[in-house]
Amino acid sequence: MKRRVRQYSLVMGVCVLLFAASAPVYFLFGTGWAVAMCVVASVLPPVAMTLGNLADPDDPRDHDAVYGPNAEPRDEDHPEGPAPR
Repeated sequence: MKRRVRQYSLVMGVCVLLFAASAPVYFLFGTGWAVAMCVVASVLPPVAMTLGNLADPDDPRDHDAVYGPNAEPRDEDHPEGPAPR
């Protein structure tokens, strides 16, 4: 869980930094660089969300996934999904 939060925070921090830095870059280097920075920054939130939602195979507490390496084994009495808690 900590790995996911750290990765999400890092990518979103870079996103905010790019958006904030695009204003001075606009005045110093022109429109092209500022627009390029904003385009890259607009792509980063979906990447951060994907990284934040990936299951950590090394974390035994990360068993909230229905599918994947950390999925709870299906119960024979409940073939439609994981056993109720």
